[in-house]
Amino acid sequence: MLGILTDPEIQELTRWKRRDKQIIELRKMGVRFLVRSDGSIAVARAHIESLLGVNSKQVPREPQLRF
Repeated sequence: MLGILTDPEIQELTRWKRRDKQIIELRKMGVRFLVRSDGSIAVARAHIESLLGVNSKQVPREPQLRF
C-alpha cells in the first residue's frame, strides 16, 4: 500500500464529495496535497497522521525532584 489516502478517506476527512470542496477544506485545515493530472487529490497518510498526532512518540520524562 502506498502512503496515500484513498478517495473515501479524503471524503471522510473533509466531509465533502466534490473535489473542489475537498480542496477548499484541505487548505483550511492546513493539509498539504497534490492535484493529479486527472483531477484526483493525493494526500500523504504520514502528513495527516503527523497533523493529528497519530504515532507521535513522546519520550517519557524522568521525574525531577524539587527541593
